[in-house]
Amino acid sequence: MANFRTHIQVASAASGLLAAGMVWAGEANPAEGALLWLAGSLGGILPDMDSDSSRSLDIVFRLFGGLAAMLALLFGQQHLSLVDTLVLGAVGYALVRYPLCWAFARFTVHRASLHSLLANGVFGLVTVVLGERLFGLDADMAWLTGLFVFLGACIHLLLDELYSIDLEGRRIKKSFGTALKLIEWPAPLPNLLLLALLAGSWWLAPAQPGLSELLARLLPVSHIW
Repeated sequence: MANFRTHIQVASAASGLLAAGMVWAGEANPAEGALLWLAGSLGGILPDMDSDSSRSLDIVFRLFGGLAAMLALLFGQQHLSLVDTLVLGAVGYALVRYPLCWAFARFTVHRASLHSLLANGVFGLVTVVLGERLFGLDADMAWLTGLFVFLGACIHLLLDELYSIDLEGRRIKKSFGTALKLIEWPAPLPNLLLLALLAGSWWLAPAQPGLSELLARLLPVSHIW
């Protein structure tokens, strides 16, 4: 399979080109373009969260820890003193970064349910919800950010499948077919959990723009004509 550097470089390059095209076409301002580029780059490493020794796991749970600290600080701003707020923020970060990260690594299997299109959909929709509800993005930008995460994650799966083909040896490795798949099977419990997260995120997400409108913004090459 492709290594961490390849995943981050390819996803970053692809999302960067697409985001730059949107800025050029006037479909996003520079700040929005930078956000979309970062979202696509993050999506490119999310499927490797289930690898116990993965740098992706470390990066993602640092970000999750930062989100937990942010939520704690927002809560403390309304209800606690400054010192208690800072302590709560530090505890929130530490709990997510260490015990939750350890538990996640302990109970997940690499290239299983998180290496699937179903999981990619969950990554994208959770991003939409967080973008709109936590960071105050408007509905269109929240959906575009989620779509960039989804596309970055799909690039990850595609790269893993491409690296499963040995062109020089003219053979297909045993790992072929374990990355780019709709769902992991048989894995009923993880799949049900992902479906529940998908349904819950869809319910919490803002009203989605029309598909044609979203694609028109996403494909700036259409503005050439």
